[in-house]
Amino acid sequence: MRILLSNDDGYFSPGIEALAEALAGLGDIVVVAPEQNRSGASNSLTLDRPLSLKKSANGFYFVNGTPTDCVHLAVTGMLDSLPDIIVSGINHGANMGDDTIYSGTVAAATEGYLLGIPSIAISLTSFEGKNFATAGRIARELVERFIKQPITEPILLNVNVPDIPYAELKGHEVTRLGRRHKAEPVVKTISPRNETVYWVGAAGAAADAGAGTDFNAVERGFVSITPLQIDLTHAAQIAGVQRWMK
Repeated sequence: MRILLSNDDGYFSPGIEALAEALAGLGDIVVVAPEQNRSGASNSLTLDRPLSLKKSANGFYFVNGTPTDCVHLAVTGMLDSLPDIIVSGINHGANMGDDTIYSGTVAAATEGYLLGIPSIAISLTSFEGKNFATAGRIARELVERFIKQPITEPILLNVNVPDIPYAELKGHEVTRLGRRHKAEPVVKTISPRNETVYWVGAAGAAADAGAGTDFNAVERGFVSITPLQIDLTHAAQIAGVQRWMK
């Protein structure tokens, strides 16, 4: 079993260390992660400059690019053979609902999926980050399940784990993405150079958090597992746009 790990918090983050530790012994593990925190990078590729690949003291590789760069570089140029599965995380904070559009954690897994490799994005749903071990154990259980019951087609799973001890989890639920309210306004402030600068505001609260959503599952203490797809076509609007264009 060949396992590629990546993330968006950087190769030095506690989440990816916990993930590598949790998956140890399940196969040949290679870690390729960004050189620095690239949260919110989404599915961006670096095309305006070359990328460098370096190896840190702990054996993790790091790239001066985005999470997508890391997986793309690893799969299409660095590794001698394709990984059997890609796991991205453990993200420090939730990636639910609309978060998935911006998430570098999900983007790293998405790149693997686009390259035909089963991929999992896993996040710990609190910025307190007290229970990375819980998310690591869930990641191991999912990879073990994949080893015993291989999925025959590329699949992209977005997994969110409540930040609680493993024994307190209520179980897992297969969910759909919820929706958030619009984000909070940008925060305007003055820099030390007396320049006006803006910080992007916090994500909005959950708007669609009903039964069956990732928000609902996590709120009730369940691990949320959401299968994602990449087809952005709004099929229900095709006929309407065709009429509009006549």
